[in-house]
Amino acid sequence: VTGLTAVAFTATVVAVNSYGPSTSSAASNSVTPLPAIGTVFGGGFFAGQISTAGNGIADYNLVVGPKATAQSGTQIQWKIVATTTAGTTSVIDGPANSTAMNNATHPAAQFCESLTVGGFSDWYLPAKNELDVCYFNLKPTTTNNNTSSGINANSVPARASAYTLGTPAQTSATDFKDTGTEFFNFPADYWSSTENSSTRSWTQSFNTGYQYNSTKTLSYNVRAVRRVAV
Repeated sequence: VTGLTAVAFTATVVAVNSYGPSTSSAASNSVTPLPAIGTVFGGGFFAGQISTAGNGIADYNLVVGPKATAQSGTQIQWKIVATTTAGTTSVIDGPANSTAMNNATHPAAQFCESLTVGGFSDWYLPAKNELDVCYFNLKPTTTNNNTSSGINANSVPARASAYTLGTPAQTSATDFKDTGTEFFNFPADYWSSTENSSTRSWTQSFNTGYQYNSTKTLSYNVRAVRRVAV
């Protein structure tokens, strides 16, 4: 069945033959069709699904905020001093990481936490594996991928292997291609909310997908996301 919107549906079945219709079956389990990647959803755009348990079963839909309002206008620092920040080591719990940094010494997270966009105020700086899902589904370019990055136990489906040169390919979402209005900047990179060490945190290139750790006081792009429970 095509053309269904992202709301819950059930189905019943009726058999019809020369004697007429049967009684209806019991209703099926409820199913909610997913929106297409890059389409309007939840105050921003649907970026894919995550499994916080890392078991391949989606528990959240990931929403990328609109570029005009949910992306920093200039590149900003992860932290103004290169020191440890407690509670920011999770590769999947972006909300917790980001909440732990909601203060003036952490410009990247504070920018995201301060947003009210599309009627929602629960935007945050994505964790490393959430940012990867954004890259995998919304890659703006046709450039070859970095083949040392991309393993992600929290993606849906989970990825136990790194990117190949051609996978992921450039997104099919027109607005997120490098000629569209919502594309992630390239070759400039984006901060995640995941700390790597006392002085460094994880970033990701949206040209090649390269995931690496960088000094917290350097300035990179920031794009806020939010979650919607499945």
